[in-house]
This record gives sequence, C-alpha cells and structure tokens, in this order.
Amino acid sequence: MDIKEYLDRISYRGPHNKPDLATMSDIFLHHIQAVPFENLSIHCGERIELNLEATYNKIVKKKRGGWCMENNYLLSWVLKTLGYDVTLLGANVFFPEMDAYAEEIDHLLLLVQLDGKSYIVDGGFGMPYQLWQPMELVSGTDQPQTPGIFRFQEESGTWYLEKVKRKQLVVNQSTSTSQNAEDEVCRRIYLFTLQPRDIEEFRSCNDHLQTAPDSLFVTKSVCSLQTADGIRALVGWKLTEMKYNYRDNMDLVEIRMLADEEIEKTLKEKFNITLDKKFVPANTSKLSVF
Repeated sequence: MDIKEYLDRISYRGPHNKPDLATMSDIFLHHIQAVPFENLSIHCGERIELNLEATYNKIVKKKRGGWCMENNYLLSWVLKTLGYDVTLLGANVFFPEMDAYAEEIDHLLLLVQLDGKSYIVDGGFGMPYQLWQPMELVSGTDQPQTPGIFRFQEESGTWYLEKVKRKQLVVNQSTSTSQNAEDEVCRRIYLFTLQPRDIEEFRSCNDHLQTAPDSLFVTKSVCSLQTADGIRALVGWKLTEMKYNYRDNMDLVEIRMLADEEIEKTLKEKFNITLDKKFVPANTSKLSVF
C-alpha cells in the first residue's frame, strides 16, 4: 500500500507532511468527494472483506467505494501513516421508522487526538448525513457545515450525533415542484461511546450486514457520493441529486427513476464506478437511507 497512490486516488495535491487540522480536513473532504459510500458488492454476488489490503485494492486500485467499515478503516490507515493519533470507535445507528438505535454496534468511526483536542472523523456514513469536515468532540455546540448543522450531545458518557434538517424543494418527473412536508426538524444519526475498539470487533457486524435477509444493505443497493455543492445517490433504481442551500435554508432535490439499461452508464458517469460482475439493483426495505 502506498500513501501517494491513495492521495492520487482522491486527487489530493496539497501538503501532507504536517499532521495538522487543516491537512486532515482537506484530505477528508477530498476522500468523501472521490470515494462513494456504496454496498454494490453485495448485489454483485461479491463478499465485502474486512481486510485493509483488500479494501485498499478495492478503493484505490479499482476506484470503487465502500461502506463505513471500508471507508473509515482505510482512512484510519491514511491518517496513522501521516502521523495522526487515531482510535477506532463503534456506533449504533438510529432508525427513524423504528424510533430506535440499533441494539448492537453497526458503524465504525474514528477518533483523532490533535493539539489537545478530540475530533470525530467519519467518512463512511454517506447520504445527506455525511460529515464534510472532522467534528470537534464537544457537547451541545452547533457545528455548521455545508450539508447542514451537526452537533453532539453527551449524556453519562454516551455521545449522540444529530443533524438539523433544512427544508427541501423536491422536483421529480411525476409531480410538480413541492416542498417536503416532513415535520422532523432534527435527525438523530447515531450514538457512540469513547471505548476504543479493535477492527476484529467489527467482523460479526460486517458479516451480518451483508448476509442477514432483513439487513438494510441486503434489501437496498446504495451508492452515494458527495459533490462540490451537494450529494447524488442511487438507491435501487432511484437517482436523487441534492444541491445544498439552494435557497436560504432550503435544499433542492431532483429525483429520477432509472430503467435497468441506464444503471451501468449512470454508475460510470455519476459515480465513476465500473463493476466487474453483473449488478442487480434492490430496494425492498421500508427503512429509509435518505
């Protein structure tokens, strides 16, 4: 594995010999705008390996993306290689439809200690809840980013990540322009503690999420990529493109349903992904990812 090859993969041309916040933030932004959050391997009959070299080959050499345990595992290697103090953490994702957090840890994220402060680095959540910058680990403080306002809340050693939602102007082919009528103002994303984790602790989760019949990632094919001003996502056959802050406190959302013959071209043109095996889109779960 070669750090320069990785930096080429994310088109990062800046300095990387000093482990400071500016460098980490810049590399992180380049990563999420170059490497999709995706689970397409599951829907191509491939296994997602929890192996650093395999992940490197997939993301860097094959120019694919990955889910949290791939993106953040690779980012942990990148940051450690560049001299950062990195710790793996585990989180439980919130499911709005069930109004509950996952019972078991199902998300990998990173804690970085830098200049006496702690930062959460998470390049593996995807969709409109993807951080665009490392977040300082402080409770109750709004931290505005391009996607919206994120904040942590800490209660008795448990940390909660949430995002203040903007209004949405939704445009698609089947309806006229309309405003999203959801009453939800703040979306809970996940909870976590600061207990250090080892990658081995995620092996059962990695297996379960790609094999359990009711797993969100088995029932939905997902590919999302952060863009210069928003996000694009392909969930099953549904292509959604969002422009952040199109108007004051309002995001513009455009939705299109794709035909089977459009999928491969869309993955290449919108996400720079070319798959080795036949891809079978899926979207049968009632759980939302957007």
